[in-house]
Amino acid sequence: MGLALMAGAETPQPSTFSIAAADPATGEVGVAVASRFFAVGTVVPHAQAGIGAVATQASANTGFGPRGLELLARGCSAAEALSILIRQDDGRERRQVGIVTADGDSVTYSGKACNSWAGGRSGPGYAIQGNILVGEAVVAAMEKSFLESRGKALGERLYLALRAGDAAGGDSRGRQSAAILVCRANAGYNGFSDRAIDIRVDDHADPLGEIGRLLGMALVNDHWNRGWTSFMNKAYAEALVWLEKAAAASEQQPGMLPEVLYDLGVIRLANHDRLGALAAVRRAIKLNPKLGAQAGSDNDLAEIRNDL
Repeated sequence: MGLALMAGAETPQPSTFSIAAADPATGEVGVAVASRFFAVGTVVPHAQAGIGAVATQASANTGFGPRGLELLARGCSAAEALSILIRQDDGRERRQVGIVTADGDSVTYSGKACNSWAGGRSGPGYAIQGNILVGEAVVAAMEKSFLESRGKALGERLYLALRAGDAAGGDSRGRQSAAILVCRANAGYNGFSDRAIDIRVDDHADPLGEIGRLLGMALVNDHWNRGWTSFMNKAYAEALVWLEKAAAASEQQPGMLPEVLYDLGVIRLANHDRLGALAAVRRAIKLNPKLGAQAGSDNDLAEIRNDL
């Protein structure tokens, strides 16, 4: 389609199904979303560690995300934040939003002018909503999945809820994009941000399958980040716990395994496990020979450099 034709087309709406959720036990908050809409992850999910999560969709008012988090940070309940957001918005009847606080207070809203089927469900720790769905069975399946997955990492629970919604019919128009965002205090690389998981699939024939593949890597990366942040803070025993977990999980992620093993070697050495460090780094170099040059000048491996 040419630009001239596109200019006269109706603005597409991010018709979607999503879940905003919190796990007070781990301090994680997040949003997962899927849609027949390009790059839905740039529109719907908003979250902040220690504050909460917001999913804004339908004829989305993207200001609901940052403004909603700001209201929660000021002490508003989920319902109070929602009331303020929609009261100030002339397009409220076309909006859909889910809000969850870090301690699990939640609310979901669907304006009367949202395209059918539209609606949602909420409860302690979650708000689920969708529009232009095949029916209510989508949000019911998501709720059931989320409640039955207690004990798993929040990112995995969010993904399983998306899969359940998709299996129940999902977006009535089909599939295109998906995203998962999970925040936890100091969860980003070297602890400088709260982004534990931030993955998105903007356009794909199987966005749920692809976001699941990325999630497997993201969960490894979260362990890896925890370990490396602890290492940089000289909390070596804690760092080792997380890197051992990352290495075990990365056995199913061959694209990540060599580098995870390399850092595992560094952290084993910091914990005075010389033989374990040698084993990890030697295997890393065998899997990715280019790491040999790095090991040859890495001061973190100076003690074992000559034996590699």
